[in-house]
Parts: sequence; structure tokens; C-alpha cells
Amino acid sequence: MKLIIASDIHGSVKYTKKLEELIIKENPNKIILLGDFVYYASTNQVEEFNTVKCLNILNKYKDKIIAIRGNCDIELSDNFIDFNLNEEYQIINIDGIPFYLTHGHLINKYAHIFENNYLISGHTHVYNLSGKHLNPGSVGLPRMNKEHTCIIYDNHLFKLINLEDFSTIEEVSLNEE
Repeated sequence: MKLIIASDIHGSVKYTKKLEELIIKENPNKIILLGDFVYYASTNQVEEFNTVKCLNILNKYKDKIIAIRGNCDIELSDNFIDFNLNEEYQIINIDGIPFYLTHGHLINKYAHIFENNYLISGHTHVYNLSGKHLNPGSVGLPRMNKEHTCIIYDNHLFKLINLEDFSTIEEVSLNEE
């Protein structure tokens, strides 16, 4: 199973287009989007931002998308979304191992569920591929790490991808976890 895992797009049209390039190139079985599609102009600066444009790009892949609602998506109208964005968390099976997916802002609320399990979340805008808590970083607004990133999972390997040039920043085997 090949997956692309991304989070925190925040209305960045430029980097949603880069994400789409990667989707076309990799042709994943599923695209996991961990929330925060919405851009708030008062808090961040993004080159060419437009939440609706980003959603229109992603809607083309609605049959492949597994999405989680982020803290910035609370007021997002379902009129713009062709995929389900109502879940606070989901569980998916990746090569025989259950992974819990959430945006990240409700980790404490579900700590009893996530504890000792594999977790993939966004929210912090900082990527992480170590331990049982993976984070793809941010498509639109990275923090600390300067790269705009996402994760590709394929054949027991998680690869952190730089969306500028699609190079691999870091990789970890599921078997090493």
C-alpha cells in the first residue's frame, strides 16, 4: 500500500499544487490529510493563499482521501469539500499495524486511546519520524524546519519528502519502529 500523508496546508495554493504534483507522480492508494486546510490571514503570511482553490485541487482525489478535521477547519463549510472532513480521529491498518490518525490538537482528549499505539498527527507544523508518533510537518506553513513537507509510505518505509524538489529528507522503516 502506498500512502501520501500531509497536514497543515493552510490555504497555500503554491504548495497544494506541489502536493498534487507528488500525488500524480506517486499515484498513491490513499491520501491522508490531517487537517488545517483553512488559512487565517491575520496570523500567518502565505504566498498566494486561497482555501477554496486548495480544496478544489484536492477534491479531484476525493475517492482516495482519508481526512481529519483540524482546529482551523471548524468553520469550514462542507459546500467546498467533496470528501469527508468530520472525523476527529480515525484508525487505519498499515501493513498489519493499526495507526491512529488525528490532527493533533485533541491528543490529550484521546490520550487513553493513542497511548502505546502508533500515531500520525500534524498540528505542530514540525516534522518527526522517530518513535511511535509520526508527524508529516506542514505543507503550507512549516515551523522550525524550513522545508514544506509530507510523508510517502510505501513497502514498510516512511519517507519525509521536501515538496520543493521531492527529495527525501529522512526515512524510517516500519520494521525499525
